Amino acid sequence: MNTKVEKLEHSMVKLTVEVPAEMFKKAIQKAYNKEKHKISIPGFRKGKAPQQLIERMYGPEIFYEDAANFIINDTYPAEADGTGLTFTSRPEFDVDQMEKGKDFIYTATVAVRPEVTLGNYKALEISKQEVVVTDEDVEDELKREQKKSSRRIDITDRAVMDGDTVDLDYAGKVDGEAFEGGTANGHKLTIGSGMFIPGFEEKLIGMEIGQTADIDVTFPAEYHAPELAGKDAVFTCTINGISAEELPEIDDEFAEDAGFDSLDEYKEDLRKTITERREKAAKTDRENEAVNKLVEDSQIDIPDAMKEYEVERMFEEYANQLKSQGIPIDMYLKYQGFDTASFQKTLLPQAENRISSRLVLEEVAKAENIEATDEDVEKEIAEMAKQYQMEAEKLEGMIGDYEKEQMKKDIAVQKALDFIVENAIEV
Repeated sequence: MNTKVEKLEHSMVKLTVEVPAEMFKKAIQKAYNKEKHKISIPGFRKGKAPQQLIERMYGPEIFYEDAANFIINDTYPAEADGTGLTFTSRPEFDVDQMEKGKDFIYTATVAVRPEVTLGNYKALEISKQEVVVTDEDVEDELKREQKKSSRRIDITDRAVMDGDTVDLDYAGKVDGEAFEGGTANGHKLTIGSGMFIPGFEEKLIGMEIGQTADIDVTFPAEYHAPELAGKDAVFTCTINGISAEELPEIDDEFAEDAGFDSLDEYKEDLRKTITERREKAAKTDRENEAVNKLVEDSQIDIPDAMKEYEVERMFEEYANQLKSQGIPIDMYLKYQGFDTASFQKTLLPQAENRISSRLVLEEVAKAENIEATDEDVEKEIAEMAKQYQMEAEKLEGMIGDYEKEQMKKDIAVQKALDFIVENAIEV
């Protein structure tokens, strides 16, 4: 078997693979064995007709397509691996020669890792990130925690107020006629939520349980139901019940319920949590800015096939994420007004950013001889085990050599990212 590599423009290559005629002959035999049970020849039961007779009746090409697929699938992985190149897209195959008694010749056109000319990565200018946590920030966080501990209570001794949730019956009419979707019983509506027609919720304020009143509103000019857009309507409303959110007092008892000795201790812990969260966000901002500037200052010719491959991977990731939430990707796309092609097109800028960011960081790692050690991998596995609540040794036994090599590459990329951020100049 002979394989030739031809370099093309834009980081593409073409592999020409020559497969001996004898191997092609065996592939035709394999294709015959696969298809013979589907072919009817007068005088023979299905699957019993000789190969030569079938080829005489239908032509030798009858088995060529399957034979070609068998050969390409059996030979391409090893031949591609033997080139020593790093491929970054799916190959496109073409058959150059396919004839009985002759060598089978096919080509594979595929993207390879593009060359990267790095810019100055040791003195990137990035924005200075200052993490400040004020007393007001702590109070806001405390109020969010307070809201999490709230409970809903029924109100019986007063009228509807802003922020209440009402149990409501309503029947709407336009020009004296009821309309589709304009009637409901036992509808739960929080006053001030903006979930109803503008002006409707505010006019419920002051109504009492059991009270019925007519509320006049006007549908927005750009309402989603064109037949109602801009129309005046009257809703006859009855309040069946009122409930309100009851918040606990923010005091030492509230702090004790959260596991602290005092409110001051709780506030200090919240300040620490907010600080850590903002420091992490600031670190991410610094990293993103540094990488983006390095990409802008570097030269990379990313082949279209590589971009398309990355978009496909991202689409699969997105589909799997939705699937884990019980949402089929087809349903999601239909709801959002996309088909697969148009949605994938929206992923292209992000795919380009992913590729270019990874390439420049890999190049920095190469330039600075940055590598991941076995200890780095063990530490990463330990962190993963902690996340999955497993024993590190057990998880390591489930990870193959290929996966460990990928982990090493990812760790090296992260180290390269740390390197350019550490050497950046904050301005």
